Amino acid sequence: MSLLVVGLSHRSAPVSVLERAALSADAQVKLLQDTLAAEPAAEAAVLATCNRIELYADVDKFHAGVAELSLLLAQHSGVGLEELTPYLYVHYEDRAVHHLFSVACGLDSMVVGEGQILGQIKDALATAQELHTAGRLLNDLFQQALRVGKRAHSETGIDRAGQSLVTFGLEQLSAGAAVEAWAKGRKALVIGAGSMSSLAAATLARAGVGEIVIANRTFDRAERLARILTDSEDTDVSARAVPMESVPVELTRADIAVSCTGATGLVLTAEAVAAAVEGRTGLSVPGAESARTPSPAARTAQPGTPLAPAGVGAEEGCPLDLPGVQSTAGFSVLGEAAVAGMAAAELEQHAAWVDKGDAAGRAQRPAAAGTATVHDAGVSTLLDPESEADAIAALVSAVATAGRIPERRRPEPVAEAPRPAPVLALLDLAMPRDIDAAVHRLLGVRLVDIESLAEASADAPMAADVDQVRRIVSDEVAAFGAAQRAAHITPTVVALRAMAADVVANEIARLDGRLPGLDDKQRGEITQAVRRVVDKLLHAPTVRVKQLAAEPGGAGYADALRTLFDLDPETVAAVSRADDEPKNENENARNRGRA
Repeated sequence: MSLLVVGLSHRSAPVSVLERAALSADAQVKLLQDTLAAEPAAEAAVLATCNRIELYADVDKFHAGVAELSLLLAQHSGVGLEELTPYLYVHYEDRAVHHLFSVACGLDSMVVGEGQILGQIKDALATAQELHTAGRLLNDLFQQALRVGKRAHSETGIDRAGQSLVTFGLEQLSAGAAVEAWAKGRKALVIGAGSMSSLAAATLARAGVGEIVIANRTFDRAERLARILTDSEDTDVSARAVPMESVPVELTRADIAVSCTGATGLVLTAEAVAAAVEGRTGLSVPGAESARTPSPAARTAQPGTPLAPAGVGAEEGCPLDLPGVQSTAGFSVLGEAAVAGMAAAELEQHAAWVDKGDAAGRAQRPAAAGTATVHDAGVSTLLDPESEADAIAALVSAVATAGRIPERRRPEPVAEAPRPAPVLALLDLAMPRDIDAAVHRLLGVRLVDIESLAEASADAPMAADVDQVRRIVSDEVAAFGAAQRAAHITPTVVALRAMAADVVANEIARLDGRLPGLDDKQRGEITQAVRRVVDKLLHAPTVRVKQLAAEPGGAGYADALRTLFDLDPETVAAVSRADDEPKNENENARNRGRA
């Protein structure tokens, strides 16, 4: 077994990188095909969720496999290899098995213990089977991972340690209130009709919302999901489907909106959300303008923004560029505030410029532009232009000692204006994001997205059952490794028994030639006797060699067996190929059904 996994997740990469590296369904198919075409890989599967992208492969060379899989991930994700590499993790053989089993049990999820990952692993296996990129190793691995995950959920209370991202996201939206009480009777809009969106719709229905509107690019899928929700006996919710073009209108009617699509761009911009809230309330949305990031030129032209005095940092030949520094009454922008954090070299350049400047010209400068203010322990000292160079030289000395120029002036406390209660709650479960992050700055709107969920889940308590799940994972990893190592020697044992059967058949044929008078009964007795002798001689060695091969480091026993009995390597390889033949469609369907 040479199992290798290369990937990145919310544990190794920031959400911004995960968002850019997200793979569409078509990109996943192409990645699988290209991985199988690559030289080191014999099998491949992709596990891509909202917070992880992992490529599993059976490789014959570790280092070449890592290099090739990393390059393929970079090529298909659109993130450059140099940028992606620091966030990648690599697991090999037993560590790779341990990782997938932990993922299946929810131990590596953003919300510990959530069970939705099992469906995503099942989908990954189904895709690999349909594309015939999963052979014996990955079929066994993913099916066993599903069984381990189900065992963890049935034998422990890991479900109490966490829940699905949907439930966790709704809890964050409800801000501590019970989700059922918060959601009861509200109108919900679900954008998307995939597995995550379907889970969101079902969760909202169970929470007691009064109406659910499903919007999807493929209207038939939205209609099917709406029909399932309406026909469900577990809930009493009204559900209907609308085309994606109706989202702006439906957003003005919704109290809650959940979005999880496969779109590569934004589904809801900050402007669209602001317009929806304005359409709902009839009032302009505070913060709608600040949700847009102005250009530098626009920032300098904002009305009411205090700018640096005229001439500051703009005098001819001045090496410092300080037009954006705000002035404060009694505090010169050419003093310590202006140079806080600047490099010593820049300060020295400015000191040299001041020192070499025309004395008359300096005297004619405006006071704000030619006076430096140095603050020390609350005392302000005004320096005339002649002393400015000495002041800056002192600051250069300070930066050489401390490494930077600190701002010692205590900032004025700023009281944040209270935010109004949100009239629209948004939950973005897509990766890359569906809803503009600038919506966070809109007043009257509450947005919970993957990034904020990651921050909130970091403080979630761990259940005591997590330790028990970890023990289950460790036991299952050991059992899986032993089974794989034992299976590795099986072709050699089969080839050995086939060789013994050929020897028996040849000897019986030879006996027939020497004793042609034997009747069928006599011939049968002799044949059975010879076969029993051979079977008894081979039984103990083959059973023992399987036991030894199952232990760590037992792979060498197959080589020893081939050498001792002079087995033809091609015969062993033929048995292996027969074992690894792709399963037919019916067999694949049965595997998916069992999973």
